[in-house]
Amino acid sequence: MGALRKTMEYLGLSEPERVDEVEYDVPDESYDDMALEPVHHAPVTPISAARSAAPGDLRRIATVHPRTYNDAKVIGESFRSGTPVIMNLTDMSEADAKRLVDFSAGLVFGLHGTLERVTPRVFLLSPSSVEVASDTYSAETGTRVFNQS
Repeated sequence: MGALRKTMEYLGLSEPERVDEVEYDVPDESYDDMALEPVHHAPVTPISAARSAAPGDLRRIATVHPRTYNDAKVIGESFRSGTPVIMNLTDMSEADAKRLVDFSAGLVFGLHGTLERVTPRVFLLSPSSVEVASDTYSAETGTRVFNQS
């Protein structure tokens, strides 16, 4: 039924359409339940776990002095190969340095490593296979404290 017809019925300008007899589909009695064929599923291939970075040569540490954000590729490739990276941002602009720290944070998060600040503009990126022991001096107690963060 169209919208115009419904509007006319609502306003009383026409009589509602009458349906005297409703026809229903009668199921066919000769219908025979067919046996369902077994469904063959394809073999399931398990998804392999995320590959962690291969442990690199721990006698080698990459030191990078980036000047622009485009130098991030060198940092990423070194870290991805499992080599610890010291990133010295003293030669970069403040904006590019922030971008590079954000990039490095994502890099170490994705590869389960750690990012530590050595000085205000020097950072150490350590792969998950490297444990860094940092010794800090506690001004409150006057003793040396092992930083476990």
